[in-house]
Amino acid sequence: MVPVHVIVGAAGGIGSATARLLRQKGATVLLAGRRIEPLQELADEIGAVAVLCDATVPADIAALMAFAKEQYGRVDGATACVGSILLKPAHLTTDADWSDTILRNLTAAFNLVREATRAMMDSGGSIVLLASGAATIGIANHEAIAAAKAGIIGLGRSAAATYAPRNIRVNVVAPGLVRTAMSARLTSSEAAVKASLALHPLGRLGEPGDVARAVAFFLDPDNSWITGQCLGVDGGLASLKGRV
Repeated sequence: MVPVHVIVGAAGGIGSATARLLRQKGATVLLAGRRIEPLQELADEIGAVAVLCDATVPADIAALMAFAKEQYGRVDGATACVGSILLKPAHLTTDADWSDTILRNLTAAFNLVREATRAMMDSGGSIVLLASGAATIGIANHEAIAAAKAGIIGLGRSAAATYAPRNIRVNVVAPGLVRTAMSARLTSSEAAVKASLALHPLGRLGEPGDVARAVAFFLDPDNSWITGQCLGVDGGLASLKGRV
């Protein structure tokens, strides 16, 4: 049976790397995101289907899952590759900054969990959410994004407990700084890269494929005895002392 995977935020660096990897493994992949042009370009490249969907809008996610069930009869995996990066201390974070960060990260992840579990209720499946190493270690100027990503870890673990009797697994991947279009403002600055490298004991920044392989691991039914976990794919950022 060919597995059916839904990826929200599929046009981003991590989402697209995950989509390519899953297609290489033979899965059917449904790509979802807010911009149809890059989605369709990726769909044409790998042989997938693209659907316009804003993960911050509950009705969009509900429609996406309904479409997947109608087209393929089931949903085996769902991954939330949506999010944002906000680096500001709390006293400089506006109400709009805070609301947008929570919406694009925690709310989007919750919307996916709510609708994916409904779609998987009878057949089981695997849900993967993306958090951040900043959620589990204190890093200056990360207050809003760390709070949102920590909420995703809590969401994932609670949902894993709730839906385990339905054979729905929920796991979280927590990356360090990964080279993507979203992080370009940081990775394009030599000074910022130097500071980030000092925080990552393995001495390099992440690549989208590093995270995609962890997502695919959690989605793989061969790993069906793993749920409620948060895996740091972060070069040691959140668990080891950085280089000095």
